[in-house]
Amino acid sequence: MDVAPVGNSGQALLATPAAAGANWPAANRELIRSVMGIDASELFGAGTELAFALDRDTKRLVVRVLNQHTGEVLWQAPPEYILQLARTLGQPVG
Repeated sequence: MDVAPVGNSGQALLATPAAAGANWPAANRELIRSVMGIDASELFGAGTELAFALDRDTKRLVVRVLNQHTGEVLWQAPPEYILQLARTLGQPVG
């Protein structure tokens, strides 16, 4: 799973959809600007960061709030059990 922390320091959004193509950043400039403007510590408390990931198996966007010091996942959407269920249901039978 690719994880890309996002903050006010000008970091780029790295977890772009695989099928998006080269024009994805240009077409979604407003979305990228909005995401980069989020201050995770203001929303979720000091010492936190907001990270976006693309689950490789399910191709679903995963949003996490992480402890900046330990890397511990404080909150995740969708939860890991939902991703595991999607992985299981997505596998061919037999």
